Amino acid sequence: MKMPVTAYGHPILRKVARPVDKGDPDVNELIDNMFETMYHTNGVGLAAPQVNRSVRIFLVDATSYEKEYPEVKGFKKVFINPEVIRRGGKDWKMDEGCLSVPGINEAVQRPDEVTIHYYDQNWEAREETYSGILGRIIQHEYDHLEGILFTDHLSPLKKTLLRRKLRDIAHGKAEVDYRMLLPQIKKKQ
Repeated sequence: MKMPVTAYGHPILRKVARPVDKGDPDVNELIDNMFETMYHTNGVGLAAPQVNRSVRIFLVDATSYEKEYPEVKGFKKVFINPEVIRRGGKDWKMDEGCLSVPGINEAVQRPDEVTIHYYDQNWEAREETYSGILGRIIQHEYDHLEGILFTDHLSPLKKTLLRRKLRDIAHGKAEVDYRMLLPQIKKKQ
């Protein structure tokens, strides 16, 4: 089932997501729905808060980047209850965008490498290190579980310049071909 994507300004995007219980019977259905939603929106990653679920799950399918980045060939993974153990390597800037913040792409500086502990979809514990484009995607999606958006990494001046666009997104004034869940914004009297 395609789920609506939570739009910028919605409070769930600012909450630290709670861990998933191993016995939760809805986990596999949520993961399936998240993949369907991600493919429908042409994303390469999606975190549960982006579909209005405050749980520690994100998924990545970077295969659409195979031509530019051959190292991502066949990379499709689910990350349950992930925890970043270490970030390192050289910091580098790259344009990032987000399904919850449509129409905005900005250069974000991140470390090249991330080591992460997580459970896969079969609840097997994993600890892996990713670098380059995979390290960036994983850090971006992990940030969602911590209530952080890529726009939080921008300079104060850049945030000021984007303020109107961000407000428009929160009010549903974004050109997207997928459903969005908008925040409940009170109108000024």
